[in-house]
Amino acid sequence: MKPFRFKNFTINQSEKVFRVGTDGVLLGVLATVENAGHILEVGTGTGLISLMLSQRNRNAAILAIDFSKDAAQLASENFKNSPFSKNLKALEQDFKTFESEEKFDVIVSNPPYFEKNQSEKDVIARQQTELSFDDLIEKSVKNLKEQGLFAVIIPFESGDYFSQKCLDFGLHLSKKIKIFGIKNPLPKRLLLEFGFGKKEMVEEEFIIEKSPRIYSNEYLKLTEEFHVFKP
Repeated sequence: MKPFRFKNFTINQSEKVFRVGTDGVLLGVLATVENAGHILEVGTGTGLISLMLSQRNRNAAILAIDFSKDAAQLASENFKNSPFSKNLKALEQDFKTFESEEKFDVIVSNPPYFEKNQSEKDVIARQQTELSFDDLIEKSVKNLKEQGLFAVIIPFESGDYFSQKCLDFGLHLSKKIKIFGIKNPLPKRLLLEFGFGKKEMVEEEFIIEKSPRIYSNEYLKLTEEFHVFKP
């Protein structure tokens, strides 16, 4: 499978691992990680998000885990071949049984978002067969520092459920970015950030394309340090 080349690193891809996608890129550039010392990515896939976060925060130690052995091995390979390898580590690990002596400043995830169904395409990466939203939230709460931040990108229609479930576990919504494919009545995705402390929520909107297959100026500006194309 053809590698995906960014300005400062290359993502080797595999038919067995969920490919590079816009959701991962957006989480990689929008998650708040500037002051984080220890970051955990849940469900790393190719390692894309962790690599982007490492480029943005050169001082952070990042642990990327994935239930899939193929994904963990691929992410590890991509980390090793990057300029940020000393700060990155990939492990084959089921988050439901994950244990860490040290809690994290930031936990990020582009989680499986479909309920279990009959589709055979990217089952583990796209369907909640191995990791449900409830599992992700409950385990993140246990591994997040008191002043830590939990960031996800999920479908717009899952936002109310996810936010309420986080609140049930004591996590308050601090940032909501509504992500539109092309400007239309309903967003496509939500980027959500949560923390234990209640504070005023920041709410923003973001449009990926200004017309079909033509990226918006804001997307080009946001990703200019990563993508090789130019505005």
